[in-house]
Amino acid sequence: MVVMQQRPLALDDSRPIWHAMLIFLVPLMISNVLQSASATLNSIYLGRLIGVTRWRPVGVLPGRLLHDRVLHRDRDGSSVLIGQAYGARDEARLKAVAGTTLTLAIGSGSSSAAPAGSFCRPLLHLIGTPLDVFDDSLSYARVMFLGLPVLFVYLSYTTFVRGTGDSRTPLLALIVSTVLILVFTPALILGWIGLPRLGVASAAYANILANFIALLYLLFALAAEKNPLALDSSIIRHMKLEPRLLAALIRIGIPTGLQMVMVSLAEIAVISLVNRFGSSATAAYGAVNQMSRTSSFRRSRSGCASIFGAQSIGARRFDRLRKIARAGVSLNWIIGAVLIGIVYAFNDSILRLFITDAGVIATAHELLAITLWSYVLFGTSSVLSGLMRSSGTVLWPTLLSIISIWGVEVPVAYTLAPKPGCAGVWIAYPVRSLAASHSRRSTTTSSGGARSSRCCSRATRSNR
Repeated sequence: MVVMQQRPLALDDSRPIWHAMLIFLVPLMISNVLQSASATLNSIYLGRLIGVTRWRPVGVLPGRLLHDRVLHRDRDGSSVLIGQAYGARDEARLKAVAGTTLTLAIGSGSSSAAPAGSFCRPLLHLIGTPLDVFDDSLSYARVMFLGLPVLFVYLSYTTFVRGTGDSRTPLLALIVSTVLILVFTPALILGWIGLPRLGVASAAYANILANFIALLYLLFALAAEKNPLALDSSIIRHMKLEPRLLAALIRIGIPTGLQMVMVSLAEIAVISLVNRFGSSATAAYGAVNQMSRTSSFRRSRSGCASIFGAQSIGARRFDRLRKIARAGVSLNWIIGAVLIGIVYAFNDSILRLFITDAGVIATAHELLAITLWSYVLFGTSSVLSGLMRSSGTVLWPTLLSIISIWGVEVPVAYTLAPKPGCAGVWIAYPVRSLAASHSRRSTTTSSGGARSSRCCSRATRSNR
């Protein structure tokens, strides 16, 4: 576990930068796999214990998409500020960032959960959710939103710890959460030891309970190691909205939040298009989304580059930024190619774990064949975007992401869908990946190393 006395991993000159990044990236990738596995396990339980039709809403629920995106709004800003403070060896600022972010997480989680009962039904109607899964979708969405306050605090704390270069401790907490989900979900589906049978909502309730216990584990682990981020009186004293830190979080978080919302709205638009082809297409879409999250490890690549860049900027080691970019892109291509190859080789066996319908499996095979390879291209843009965000530069990554999705993916999907059918929707994904990868490389190359250093220096001074 990381303590302030240790040298930041991003600044370790005793090993190549790619080696340090790999040390950090491996637990982050395993965490990504476990997060996807927990969603997949819920689908397996629901598909096998309840029925294939009733689990279909879980993977593509619009509330789930908004939840997955919105929770990253404040985390991106806090990970940058935590990384910069840790790189500068500024423990007081580290605690101040943590306290302000926790206050913001509790407030935003509570405000997101409050209207859950009123807007879920209209949203499901808006996107044309199939009637045969509507009631289950509504039940799942309402429970999921009610658990957002706990989830926001838990994910905020994992972000803090990773910002210091420690990806191992959050992984251990996630293992606790995943194991508990393995137990809680079937227990609530089947009503073990007198528990109520909660149907599709069992998956949502299980996640809330597991996340709460994992948060307690994480807090106890940090306290036992006397980590500067342990939830003690010094952190609690900083649990207020400090104006300068709040301004920095907003400056980074609002564009990132806007990007996440636009991404979610785009996915909702695509889902509404997929829904026109029937619930089998919807189920295949959800299954492939879960598999692609595992193999693409997009969040891991972007997060690793962002944290290493932030620590280097905090220490004013701008010379390491180009090395981080080169190492991150190289690791993306090597690891991404291996993971995608494995999924292609065993995709039939993986799909059959939680899908029994032959038509759904065939549709999912088609989607994987068309889209999965392109995620390694999209990974290049993720690495470069993460490195740009590490300096607090969020405008260009946000604009490029929105353009690649709303200017490329959605129009292509709606243009091609009427002729080749559902395959036209799938083709939009690799087209988007190609556009995003090209635009990120062009923007980064044109900016120049000297200009990047000046921007990073200004960002560091303004954040202080």
